[in-house]
Amino acid sequence: MAELVMGNLESGTSDEDIKAFLVKYGFPPFDDIEHMPGDGSRPAVLLTFRDAPQEALRSLLPRIQDMFWNNRKIHAHVVNERFS
Repeated sequence: MAELVMGNLESGTSDEDIKAFLVKYGFPPFDDIEHMPGDGSRPAVLLTFRDAPQEALRSLLPRIQDMFWNNRKIHAHVVNERFS
């Protein structure tokens, strides 16, 4: 399982638009999405990929990191493994 944070999204970007964007650049479809609006100036999402290893997502990051999409410069990183 791997998790990816995408930040600085345009407010109101739909889950479907996020999925289509990532799939277009070679990412597998995510299984879960959690919106993290913060103060609203740079909304982010936490995406869970149950069947993707962290290294696979890390290898795909350069395809989207700092890309200008939907009126914003996207920031993304793979979350290190978390322990419960």
